[in-house]
Amino acid sequence: MAPYRAILDVPRELIWFVSRLLGAERQARGTRKNRRSLTCYRQAVFALVWFREKTGITNLGRGFGLAQATSYRYLNEVIDVLAAHAPDLREALERALHDGVPHLILDGKVIDTDRLLVKTVSVKGKPIDLWYAGKTHDFGGNIQAIMSDRGIPLWVSEVLPGNIVDITAARQQVLDIIRPFTAEMPVLADPGYQGAGQGIFTPVKQPKDGRELDLNTRTYNALLRSPRCLGERGFALLAQRWRTLQHVSLSPSRIGSIAKAALVLVHFEHGMIA
Repeated sequence: MAPYRAILDVPRELIWFVSRLLGAERQARGTRKNRRSLTCYRQAVFALVWFREKTGITNLGRGFGLAQATSYRYLNEVIDVLAAHAPDLREALERALHDGVPHLILDGKVIDTDRLLVKTVSVKGKPIDLWYAGKTHDFGGNIQAIMSDRGIPLWVSEVLPGNIVDITAARQQVLDIIRPFTAEMPVLADPGYQGAGQGIFTPVKQPKDGRELDLNTRTYNALLRSPRCLGERGFALLAQRWRTLQHVSLSPSRIGSIAKAALVLVHFEHGMIA
């Protein structure tokens, strides 16, 4: 094996931010000095490399002089510390309302994960894979997100198994809380959220019998599609900037925490937290 140098393309201020959070966590735990393999700064770099480059944890840990178990433990510490600073849905909505956001975008994404053998029973009474998503025809976890009108992610949900569709996930995690805010900030969503109710605007689906939608309905769909497409930018900021969300090899139950950690990193880079 041959070592090599690499450049981590994140602002140094972001590394110091994560380092300060780790320092506060160690202090809260009562961790004594010089009892860790890595300083807070080096641990922050280690985790940010994983978030940014989607590197194998064991090999990444070797580059920092860490054993496999220590690598996983240090990484999970950073994930948890960052995720703890992610806003909950009500906090995110109240801030958006205070900031004068004119409308919100609701979207969902299936985060790819390794194959899982966990089974459940479908509505037809047949055994199916709990984490298999028909939306992507692959295994993954369903994450819901609220974006601003500029496509900046404001909130991400906990993970649900991939077989749960977006409208069901939204009913479980979003709709009851967001409904009171829709009078001031209407919510735009894709056809997968049809039936979400008052305040949630979705396109009208093409009739199954092949009939063409009337002109007014097509115009409505076009006007809705234009601002709603910025929701894709929100997930790009999460999953393209922090590539580990493109495929999570940790336990799928960790996908929600990883997404929340990535959200905090996005917020810092866009000046939403200091």
